[in-house]
Amino acid sequence: MASPLNDTTPTTDEEMADLGRHDCVERVQWVLNTPTPPGLSQELIGTAVSWRNKLPFLNMQSGLKGGLFSMLKATFPILSWGQNYKANQFKNDLLAGLTLASLCIPQSIGYATLAKLDPQYGLYTSVVPPLIYAVMGTSREIAIGPVAVVSLLLSSMVQKVQDPMTNPIAYQKLVLTVTFFAGAFQAAFGLFRSGFLIDFLSHAAIVGFMAGAAIVIGLQQLKGLLGISHFTNKTDVVSVVKALWSSFHHPGKKNRKLFWLPAIAPLVSVILATLIVFLTKADQHGVKIVKHIKGGLNPSSVHQLQFNGPHVGEVAKIGLIVAIIALTEAIAVGRSFAAIKGYHLDGNKEMVAMGFMNIIGSLTSCYVATGSFSRTAVNFSAGVETVVSNVVMAITVFISLELFTKLLYYTPVAILASIILSALPGLIDVKEAYNIWKVDKLDFLACIGAFLGVLFATVEIGLLVAVTISFAKIILVSIRPGTETLGRLPGSDMFGDVNQYPMAVKTPGVLIMRLKSALLCFANSNFARERIMKWVIEEAKDSKQGNAEKTLQIVILDISNLMDIDTSGIASLEELHKNLDSNGIKLAIANPRWQVIHKLKLANFVPKIGGRVFLSIGEAMASFSI
Repeated sequence: MASPLNDTTPTTDEEMADLGRHDCVERVQWVLNTPTPPGLSQELIGTAVSWRNKLPFLNMQSGLKGGLFSMLKATFPILSWGQNYKANQFKNDLLAGLTLASLCIPQSIGYATLAKLDPQYGLYTSVVPPLIYAVMGTSREIAIGPVAVVSLLLSSMVQKVQDPMTNPIAYQKLVLTVTFFAGAFQAAFGLFRSGFLIDFLSHAAIVGFMAGAAIVIGLQQLKGLLGISHFTNKTDVVSVVKALWSSFHHPGKKNRKLFWLPAIAPLVSVILATLIVFLTKADQHGVKIVKHIKGGLNPSSVHQLQFNGPHVGEVAKIGLIVAIIALTEAIAVGRSFAAIKGYHLDGNKEMVAMGFMNIIGSLTSCYVATGSFSRTAVNFSAGVETVVSNVVMAITVFISLELFTKLLYYTPVAILASIILSALPGLIDVKEAYNIWKVDKLDFLACIGAFLGVLFATVEIGLLVAVTISFAKIILVSIRPGTETLGRLPGSDMFGDVNQYPMAVKTPGVLIMRLKSALLCFANSNFARERIMKWVIEEAKDSKQGNAEKTLQIVILDISNLMDIDTSGIASLEELHKNLDSNGIKLAIANPRWQVIHKLKLANFVPKIGGRVFLSIGEAMASFSI
């Protein structure tokens, strides 16, 4: 049993206060004596080490042979999962691939016409890119090939450089060059881990853009559906309606649109429509038909790429825009189905796979390919197990190119237009647009801006409006950081916003405020200082009018949300301290982050406020009460 003479447990209030003061001072030193945070050079070195560890070829601990094989497996995921591939999986993939091909063949022909290319280019794009993706991609369900939105983008942007009607060969060469640039940008995004670039198009902007594009695509298909000979090349709704009105006296052809039939319906409709036109000789009575489709394996297009022409800069810009849109669609659909199946989709590997498949595609007469929403849903519903379904689809399309293209001579253009139209309802997500409206009005502004921009102007303007509104939102939030007045939540040591928690109790003589910003910089520091001073002045008025129990003596600034600060931010804090000090009010800082406290120490701000920097709001309150 310990002797009472050796018992060091505090017994009096004074001893308890001394112990509390000692603990508080010690914890203040924890904050002030943190190690120096890593600088820019250390972060760059850390990034390089991370890259070395992610490239097994450079990590020689596993040996040269093992490193090479690991690098191959990382580059070609099929080497990993292919070792455990089972026969029953192939049965499911075979069925899914054949189902996919039945939808892909008519859609690919239709999307090629939407891109203002010959029909065979859509089929070419459904052969080589899916095969490349199968060995490099990480999504099991995604269906690769031409899609409506990218086809619209290409036709609307490239035709401003070269008219496809006056010089189709030159137009075709520019589209292939755009495809090469798009693939190069996509691969670069993945290799340099720059996937954040596609996030510049927010979810709301994509919802609006897709809806607007779907309507524009639908209007464009009226040319083929109604058999109009002279039609506008513009994509805005006003120009299309004018073209329809001026062509209203031309004979049209009605067609039953097979919107909601199963995946086999498009192929069945093509076969039946082709047979009917052949038997009735309808092409001799004004029904437009596809005519010749060049068959055989994809021809080389290396010699068609234009890198020295006068339009190479414009083509590269189009390639960048198309690359971002194609990646956004592919990664969105890939992640959606990966989440359902419960596995992780590597975004950077996806970008590399998409990039290389488009680069190789541009060399083999393919235009930009990406993941399709509608065909991926069909693939998933058909019970797909792995990306082998893309291989089955590609082989089926290749066989069709070799054997059946002559049979498509009498395929009516109207049936291709109706197939494209049948795929469009899935691009218009009214429910999601309503949810965006309910959750965030600024996000909805980006959504409706993209929608109206695409619909009434051009695809590029729609994208520009969406990105501009998204950036404006970021800037608005950044330069107008919010501030909260905090109070202690009853029965706890926690502090919360008095507006969010009306039961929170404010301490007389103390104003506790929290900055709601991750960065205090030249763009927002003065605004933040003015907001804090506004609250201080209001508190001072209340105390003069007798509405406050005690005169304001202390302002505790919680900067737990603040991740970084620049010299302008430090200057604004110094000015805030001077303003408060001139009114006899002390300033204290609570819960600073590592980078922030380091910079405040370097700027000698801590001594200026008397070292009043605390680990938490509770510590600051305890210190002043002591």
